[in-house]
Amino acid sequence: MYFASSMNRPTRRTRHAARYGAALLCAATLLTAGACKDHFEATGPAVDRPSFDGEAALALVDKQMAFGPRIPGEPGHAAQLAWMHATLDSLAAEVVVDTFTVVASNGDTLSLANVIAKFRPEASRRIVLLTHWDTRPVSDQAQDPSQRDMPVPGANDGGSGTAVLIGLARMFREQAPPMGVDLLFVDGEDYGPGTQDMFYGSKRYAASLPAQGQPGRPVYGVLLDMVGDSDLLLPIEGVSAKYAQPVVSKVWGAARRLGYEQTFPHTGAREVGDDHVPLIQAGLPTADVIDLDYGPANAWWHTPQDTPDKLSAESLRKVGEVMAELVYTGG
Repeated sequence: MYFASSMNRPTRRTRHAARYGAALLCAATLLTAGACKDHFEATGPAVDRPSFDGEAALALVDKQMAFGPRIPGEPGHAAQLAWMHATLDSLAAEVVVDTFTVVASNGDTLSLANVIAKFRPEASRRIVLLTHWDTRPVSDQAQDPSQRDMPVPGANDGGSGTAVLIGLARMFREQAPPMGVDLLFVDGEDYGPGTQDMFYGSKRYAASLPAQGQPGRPVYGVLLDMVGDSDLLLPIEGVSAKYAQPVVSKVWGAARRLGYEQTFPHTGAREVGDDHVPLIQAGLPTADVIDLDYGPANAWWHTPQDTPDKLSAESLRKVGEVMAELVYTGG
């Protein structure tokens, strides 16, 4: 994700000062009234399901860290891709690895891969849960200038969302979801340094979406980004509130049913550029579940301090449980 002014880290107070009403309308350019009414209502009752294992998810973060930085073209990137493909292939009904090449603004040719694990691929009604799996090549936000050329380890920024989605894949293998679910792992989100060289994978996915009403097109999406912080706080991100309010209502409603209002407060946060934006622009309402404060004054974001000791199994468990609640209540 990318803050509008990346060198100025707003405090938790300034990010969370605005509060959104509970009934924002769908953006007219993205959703019809019928879509708000029909596509976003839960389709069935809750079903029995497994519990999400936060400790196992934290171990998945450690597994990713063992590969090293997951930068396109580096050994850790190739190792993680092979591991994700093999792991998901043992869990999902279908796995698609969409490889593609882009040329960055600095002239670098990047070999990238989106990975999509499909559960109940025959289901006509489906949603997409997504995260990015790559890591940033440089620690541009490091307070120590000597560290700014170091790669970001990516425990939280990349590793946490990937761990939660793989944890959900294990759950879906054990108990099939009541609708179709696509788990999307996008690549090239964090290459940078500017936004012109970010979000490659989500742009690729958005461009390949089937047309409205065509088979295989999800009705909405949920993005997980930086969801493992031990001091986890997930307010409603601003772009999501404007353009994906029905999805916001579902996600934060699921959190409320589970008693997680303190972690998922119904308060508004600032707008950020993230992988949900290309999907929204393609007409797929997508909410961004993101913690905008990672460390004191966001001091660990895009720095060498993004390491597993900053994360907690309990945070990962709560996010996984909310996503499971969303899915198993018919989403």
